[in-house]
Amino acid sequence: MTTAPSAADSSKGRSMLRDAAFLRLWAGNTASGLATWALPFVLGLAVLERSLSASALGAVLAARTAGFLAAVPVGGVLADRRSRREMVLWAGLTAAVATPVIAYGLGRSVALMAAAAAVAGAGQGACRPAFQALTAEVVDAARRQRANAAMTLAVRVTTLAGPAATAVLAAVLDAGGLLLVIGALWLVAALAPPAGRRTGTIARERPGFLAEFTEGVAEARRHPWFLAGLAALTAVIATGYSATAVALPVVSRDRYGSEAVLAGAATAYIAGALIGAVIIARWRPRAQGWSALAALGAYGVAPLSLLLPVDPWVVIAAYVATGIGIELFNVPWFTATQREVAPGKLARVSSLDFLLSYGLAPLGLALIAPAMDAFGPEPVLGACAAACFLAPALAALVPGTRRFSNAAAAARTSD
Repeated sequence: MTTAPSAADSSKGRSMLRDAAFLRLWAGNTASGLATWALPFVLGLAVLERSLSASALGAVLAARTAGFLAAVPVGGVLADRRSRREMVLWAGLTAAVATPVIAYGLGRSVALMAAAAAVAGAGQGACRPAFQALTAEVVDAARRQRANAAMTLAVRVTTLAGPAATAVLAAVLDAGGLLLVIGALWLVAALAPPAGRRTGTIARERPGFLAEFTEGVAEARRHPWFLAGLAALTAVIATGYSATAVALPVVSRDRYGSEAVLAGAATAYIAGALIGAVIIARWRPRAQGWSALAALGAYGVAPLSLLLPVDPWVVIAAYVATGIGIELFNVPWFTATQREVAPGKLARVSSLDFLLSYGLAPLGLALIAPAMDAFGPEPVLGACAAACFLAPALAALVPGTRRFSNAAAAARTSD
């Protein structure tokens, strides 16, 4: 049974800001999140400067995505095989070295920029599962949900404040200079995090890469709630996120006659995510998994608001609800994975999470626009809203999803 945190746990949570190891982890994770967000934004500024064409921007970002997807499973295996801190270090340094090369190629060679972006994306992809596993080593279980909420809160704040900060820097730096700042952020991500407290021993003799990755898949299959939650998350991102990314600019222009709704909805989503992170830092629902899945299903209100002829403020409110919902899912999801998965396989299981949930997003983006051209926006938005509502509901039927725990599922079965 899930209980409210004790006074001792609350005391531990308050002391987190005085925990040097956590603050170093928080600084590194925040720097990596800001650097990840900033690259496409800064390259977009390069297009405005006319030092990069729109087609070149697409090629460079596609190369970064390819590098990310290729490195996520490799990073997961290596982080479990060796030290998670070591993996974060080398992944961050890889991105830190590659980013200035992107700056050097700006206006000189799109091929060089794309190659460097692929390497930077590989560093970004390799560090994600390592950071997830390192969090479980640095932060004790009683404080982990607050720690995950604090880190996602920091990422959302930087995403919200990032455009304004970048605009200020752009007054004195061109796109090349801003890319060097991104490289410096990757250095912080590489060097700031502390060493973790690895439980167990690291085997000297290991099977091949494929065998180790397969072990991670087998560990994931041992947790039906994880597979169900990941399927729901992947469906929501591939449909709801992709549909709104494609349809929102068009609806803002054609229905409301300006880009104000586009800007307002994007800001509302981040503001909602900030609210969600603050709420989930302290909220401990009894059926945490079901609550998280219900919150994930709230993503369906975004495509639904674009489907219906509603007031612009209804669209804004829908995106606030969507932002709240995604964080009410993300934080318990990360915390449960860190708690339930075998420590020696945590990075590999986390790599599956990032590989599927983020990896299928480009596929959704690629398919949504042709689908809207073929069938019209209304049927596509309706289908995406239905998928966002139904996928988490179906996932909730799987044993263990009520509390995101195999132990809860086993207890129910024995009863």
